[in-house]
Amino acid sequence: MSIISEKPDIPFSRPMMGVVVGNTRISTVPGISAAGPTPELTLATSALDGEIIVNGKITSAPVIPVSPTGCATPATLTRAMAELCNLQPFVVNAGLAWTPTYPAIDVYGACGGDPREGDAVPDAEALYLRGKTLGSFLGAQSDFLLLGESVPGGTTTALCVLRALGYTASVSSSHVEHPASVKEEICRAVIGRIKEEGITDPLAIVRAAGDPMMPVCAGIAATYPGTLVYAGGTQMLAVAAIVRALGGTPPRLATTVYVRDDADATFENTAAEIGTTAWFVDPDFGNIGHPGLARYCAGEVKEGAGAGGALWLASMMGHPKVAIWEKIREFMKDYS
Repeated sequence: MSIISEKPDIPFSRPMMGVVVGNTRISTVPGISAAGPTPELTLATSALDGEIIVNGKITSAPVIPVSPTGCATPATLTRAMAELCNLQPFVVNAGLAWTPTYPAIDVYGACGGDPREGDAVPDAEALYLRGKTLGSFLGAQSDFLLLGESVPGGTTTALCVLRALGYTASVSSSHVEHPASVKEEICRAVIGRIKEEGITDPLAIVRAAGDPMMPVCAGIAATYPGTLVYAGGTQMLAVAAIVRALGGTPPRLATTVYVRDDADATFENTAAEIGTTAWFVDPDFGNIGHPGLARYCAGEVKEGAGAGGALWLASMMGHPKVAIWEKIREFMKDYS
């Protein structure tokens, strides 16, 4: 049995899987992100996600990245699927608050700032150009690229960027109870500043309101010559909107049904407005027999760190649901 409802015809022989990691100070606003046991520790989550994705486990700190309710980071799913597909995933450091302890491609960005207080990504244009260089490099190594992200608080920066680009979007959340009022309050303040300063250029909008992952992923899309699929939900949807605003063709996306079915978000409508296609994977975590993963069905976490796309790619590469479940159960023994 397949976990994807549709298998698009995408021929490839040299697939790669990567995740662009970064931080935004917005994640430390209480209630914004469930990607960490405390608001301040959300700044550690992306670096630790990268460690799981690259090394398969965390050895740099005596912690396991979980939500306040004990739901393990989706990076565990990404790594499990990479192993199942016999792929070595890579990580791009777009701008981390914590220095990674594992091999990563560094584009020399900084942790994103709070867009209510000033420009969130002052070096957005430089990061975009570095992303373009990286896209050409990755294209020489592969003909298919699945590209995910890990940025706690990034659905809020995505909301700000989508609204600034003219979309009437609502975004998803890692929380069961969506902190929509907090996000909307932040967004109103940011959009007010953007309008007051007359900012309309897409990269200037990213500089004012985004996070460091966004310009890097947009730059990669501008030059990658093979098939590029963004692995993620509303955060990658915001990047697709940036690509379109810059005159490019927005990449297609692969994500989970938990994002699609989020009643607080407008994922499918916004994807249609942007002019891109999204494919969805249903891992049926309610029946997998793992309490932390079952919380995905209750609306917690939903997606992140390329997990939905990694599950989608595993199915695309011919792995049936039983094999995907078996690999997840094996890998998640350390995250129960």
